[in-house]
Amino acid sequence: MDESTKRDLIERYIAAYNHFDIDGMLAVLAPDVVFENYSGGELTTSAVGIDEFRQLAEHTKGFFSERVQRITSLTFSQGGATAEIDYHGRLAEDIPGGLKAGSILELNGETEFTFGSERISKIVDRS
Repeated sequence: MDESTKRDLIERYIAAYNHFDIDGMLAVLAPDVVFENYSGGELTTSAVGIDEFRQLAEHTKGFFSERVQRITSLTFSQGGATAEIDYHGRLAEDIPGGLKAGSILELNGETEFTFGSERISKIVDRS
C-alpha cells in the first residue's frame, strides 16, 4: 500500500472520529482490527475485532460533547504510519472523582497505524 492510500485512510478515520461518525470510522478498519490505548505507559482500553471496536466507540462517544484530534506530523514506514496528535475534548459528563462535565481535556500523544488488506488493521494510541 502506498503512502497516499495510508494517508487517505488515516485522514478519513480522524475526520470520522472528530464528527462522532462511528460508521465512518469502521469503514476504514479491517474486520479483525486491534485497538489499544495506553495512558502513562499502561494499557487502559483495548478492543479486538470490528464488533468490539464498535461497542467501545459507542460507549465512549457519550463522554464528550466535542472532540478534535489534529495530526501535527505523520511518518510512514513499510507496514504503517505514526501520527503525532494534539487532542482537545470537552467532557459531556462528570468523571467520578475527577473532572466535571464541561471541563476541557487537552493531550498530546502518538497514534500508530498498521495496515493490511487495504484497511487499517491496528491502532495504538499513546498519551
